[in-house]
This record gives sequence, C-alpha cells and structure tokens, in this order.
Amino acid sequence: MAIFRPQHNVEYLIVGLGNPGPAYDGTRHNVGYEVVEELARRHGFARAKRGFDGRCTEGAIGGRPILLLQPTTYMNDSGRSVAAAVRALKLQLAQVLVVHDHIDLPFGRLRLMEGGGSGGHNGLKSITGLLGPGYVRLRVGVDRPASYDPDVVAGHVLSRFAESKAEVAALVGASADAVELWLHDGLEEAANRVNGVER
Repeated sequence: MAIFRPQHNVEYLIVGLGNPGPAYDGTRHNVGYEVVEELARRHGFARAKRGFDGRCTEGAIGGRPILLLQPTTYMNDSGRSVAAAVRALKLQLAQVLVVHDHIDLPFGRLRLMEGGGSGGHNGLKSITGLLGPGYVRLRVGVDRPASYDPDVVAGHVLSRFAESKAEVAALVGASADAVELWLHDGLEEAANRVNGVER
C-alpha cells in the first residue's frame, strides 16, 4: 500500500473505528470502518494509502477537503493513529468526527454529539487519553449484549450482526448520511435531525 501524503489543507478528519484484518470484517466493532468506506465510495475518494498508523484517503464532500481515516492499530490503540493525524493536519478537535459502535443504543439508532465519556469503548478511551474529549462522535447503535460482563461484551462486539445484510447496509447508509449532515449543517442542526430517530 502506498504511503499517504496530504495534497490539500484538510478541513475535517472523519475517523471510522475498527480492527484490521478479514477476521473482523462485518463485526459490530467494525461498523465505523464500514461507514468511512461508504463515504469514500459515495464521493469518489481515491484508494486508501498507508499513513498515520492507518489507512487514509483524501477527497472532498460538499466542496470541503476531507481526510477519511481507518486506524490499523487495533481498537485499543486507536488514539495513536488519530492523534498523529490531528497533529500533522493541525486540526482543532471540533473538526474531528469519530464513528464508532455503541452497545447502549438499539440497532439502527444513532447519536451525534460533541465530547462526553467513553461508555466503556476502548477506542474512545485511547483517543481521549491522547487528545482530550472535545471531538465529535457518531455513536452507531449495535444493540445491547446479554450482560455487561467484559467477556460477554467482547464477544458481542466482535461478532457479526444478527440482522440481515440489507438492514446493516441501511444502518451504514444512514450513518454516512449523518456525517454528511454534520459537514453541511453543523453539529446542532445535524444532531436535531439524527438523534433519537427510529429506523
């Protein structure tokens, strides 16, 4: 994979969290990866290259220069990748949106917000530990596990969706729509239109 070097002054960083490798494809924990891939497909971004301890590609959404990033550090060390990109691109945290799975939302629900806690999500813990909590998050509901025992939670998020491929594709599409709304309308307006909507 070629090495990435930004060609433009990037205005926004969109991060999709997940784990690298085919063993994790299609799992709940990798829904962030899928949303970033959907945005790249919709907007004709170039093939991803290696950079910032991840896979990244540069393009435009609504005329705004965007970097899409999939950390390949494994989930628990996602902050290393995101922090490297934020510092190299000289971005403020309000210009960074992280898309991630969330077990405290039913499947299909989304929540767009700035700041907040990690909710036990190790990828968010890693990012917040290096950058602070002020970045924007798109929480993608993947349903609650049977219990909150750590082993049960790990098995839940590392398993594949029980829903149909069409339902998962619709969730990924709605999540990509939410990112586009954030870019176009800003956080408050986008959150008003996205949060709490049943799908």
